Parts: sequence; C-alpha cells; structure tokens
Amino acid sequence: MPSAQHAERNRGRATASARSLLPPLQPDAIFAARADVAQLVEQRFRKPQVTGSNPVVGSIHEMPVAANSISIIVPTLNEAENIAPLVSQIVANAVPFREILFVDDHSTDATRDMIRALAASHPIRLIEQDRREIGLASAIMLGARAAEGEVLLVMDADLSHPPERMKDLLAPLFTGTADMVIGSRYVTGGSTPGWPSWRRIVSRAGAALAYPLTGVHDSMCGFFAISRSRLLELAPPASGFKIVFETIVHGGRTLRVSEIPIAFRDRARGKSKMSFGVALRFFLRWLLAIFRHLVGGPHPAPEIARRTVSNASIE
Repeated sequence: MPSAQHAERNRGRATASARSLLPPLQPDAIFAARADVAQLVEQRFRKPQVTGSNPVVGSIHEMPVAANSISIIVPTLNEAENIAPLVSQIVANAVPFREILFVDDHSTDATRDMIRALAASHPIRLIEQDRREIGLASAIMLGARAAEGEVLLVMDADLSHPPERMKDLLAPLFTGTADMVIGSRYVTGGSTPGWPSWRRIVSRAGAALAYPLTGVHDSMCGFFAISRSRLLELAPPASGFKIVFETIVHGGRTLRVSEIPIAFRDRARGKSKMSFGVALRFFLRWLLAIFRHLVGGPHPAPEIARRTVSNASIE
C-alpha cells in the first residue's frame, strides 16, 4: 500500500539520519567514564569517620553504591529533529550514564524511529506512554519506575536544558551535599534568553507563588537530578502537575534541595509547544495546585542545602 511504503521510507530516512549525525559510543570511552564515576562513588560512600570536632558525615538518605548508576529520562512528543543532537551532546559531555530512557507520548513524526535507530549503537531504551497516563509528569514517573540506574537525571528533549550542565547537576548528589538538585532559571547566573515578556512574567509569578511552600526559586523547572528511591518515595501515587514541586512539598525537611544556575534556551529545531494561551492555562493549573497544597495543611519548608552551586563538578 502507498501509505505503508511512505512510512517505510520515513523510517529508513530516520535511521540513516540518526547514524550519520551521531557516531557510536566507543568502548574505551564507556570504560573510562565508568572508572571515573566508580572512583567518585567509592570516595563518596566510604564509611564516615568522626574525628574530634570535625566530623565527616554523609547524607541521611545515602544513595546506593553503584558505578555507572545514572539513568537519564527524556520525555518526548514530536521531537524527531532533536533526538540525535541531544544524544550527541550528552555523549560529548562525558556523563557516565547507564542509559537514556526516552518516554514518548504518542509522537506522530519520526521520533520513535530515530530513538530505535540510535538504540542500536547506544545504551538507549524507548518507553511508549500509555494513553491512560498522558502528560509530562506521568512520563517522568513511568521512566523512573523503569529505570535501572540508582540516580535519575530528567531533562527536556528540545535542548532547552543545557547538557553541558549535567555534571554540575549531579555533583551535589555524589558529594552528599544535596538530595535533589534543580537547574534553576531564577538564581544568580540563571537566565531565559530570547523569552518574550509575557512568558517571563507568567513563569516568574508562578515560581514566586510556590516559593513559600518549597523554599526554592524555580520549582517549575523540569531539569533536575535525584536518587530513584527518593523520587519514588516522595512523588504522589497519582502523577501530579509538576513533579519537582510535588516532590519538594512532600519531602519537607527531610529533603535537602540545591539549585544551580542554567540558561534556559528556546528550541532551535522543531515546533514550539508554548504559546500565550498554553502559558495562561498552565498558570491557572499551577495556581490550583498551589491552592490545594495550601488548604491541605501546613507543610514544613525543605532544607535548602545550597542556594546556588555554580562550580561543583563530578570530574
């Protein structure tokens, strides 16, 4: 049938495009990255020693010891043009990841074909989202439950979240100074270049309204890292509106949260899903989510491990 032939041609083009844009990850690079993170984890989780008035104390909620323990979760919806560039940049930044989990919400373009093509030469898995559980929060939790790594790093597929900041996002987790780290647009050094005024106003207002409940400047951001066990423990059973916000509120004082500054860039490829109407509906849902938590009773603010972590690195 013509439609079947057309789909097959698109699939072939997607595969060829993925292979041409992204070289295979070499075994030597994988082993080197694993060795680096193994040394870091060994140092991080060595039994604490208390000497005099200068105790070396680990996190109350220590992450399990495991080299190559990072699962990167990337929700997708019609991001065919961004899949290969994203994976290329993740690999180029030498993050010692175990896997990349693409959780796709019924894309109608060649997104899934691109992911399958790259999975042939990289540690990539495609998870197809169920129609009963749609939306970004559901995608993240679906990826978290399926992840094999002990540490989760969540980011967008459109390269608005800078892959070059991934190591800095992970560093406080491995050094034991935080239980959750957020890439923030609204701490010193953070920015939203290219945003129109209305988008900045809506986003800033939403973040400010959530601050009394969360104690962080950007609980609306989707670029964050946390241990898998903590996310599954603290996220609501039914996926909430914003995973970061819900997790911080439920964690309260037991969750140490850090923010690192990022430049949140607008997409360079593909069609944007953001408009004034979408932003307004988003803001109204955000107000409703905050109101529900306010009327639900007092929530102790989480411990803010460090407002801004700009120079940390897992290297």
